[in-house]
Amino acid sequence: MAMQAQNSLAHRGAVTMVVGAVMFLVYAIVFLFRAFSGAGFEIGVATLNGVTPEQLNQLNPAVMAYITHLHVATAGFIAATAVAVIGLAWYGVRAGAWWAWITAVISPVVGLAVALPLHYTGAFEHDWASHLGPIYLGTLIYVVGAVVVLVALTRKAPATA
Repeated sequence: MAMQAQNSLAHRGAVTMVVGAVMFLVYAIVFLFRAFSGAGFEIGVATLNGVTPEQLNQLNPAVMAYITHLHVATAGFIAATAVAVIGLAWYGVRAGAWWAWITAVISPVVGLAVALPLHYTGAFEHDWASHLGPIYLGTLIYVVGAVVVLVALTRKAPATA
C-alpha cells in the first residue's frame, strides 16, 4: 500500500511538472509569434527607452533583424527546454527515475539562472506582469510538482520480512 501511495504521489507531482512545463511551451510559442508581429520588442516590452521597433527599424533595419533573430532563437530554446522536461517528467519522473527528476530540475534552472538576472539591472523597462509573470507562474507550478515528486522519491518503502 505504501508503494502505491508513493507511486500515486510521484504521478501527481510529475503531472504538475508537465503542467508547469506546458506553460513554458505556450510562452515560447507566444514569444515566437510576437517576434514577427511587430507588436513591441517582446512580451511586456513595448519600447526600449521610448524607442519603438518601427523607429529603430527606420534608423537601422539590421539591428531590428538581429533582435528578431535573437527572439526567435530564444523562443526556440525555451520551447526545446519545455519539450525536453515534459518528456522527462512524463516518462521518467512519473516512473520514479531519479536521473529523470534531477535532469528535469537542472535543465530549466540553468535557463532561468542565466536569463532572469538581466531583468533586474534596470537597463530597460518592461511590464513585469506580462513579461515575467507567465514564466514565474509556470516555474511555481513546476517547482510544486518537483517537490511533490521529491517527497515521493525520498520516502522509503517499509521493509518486508
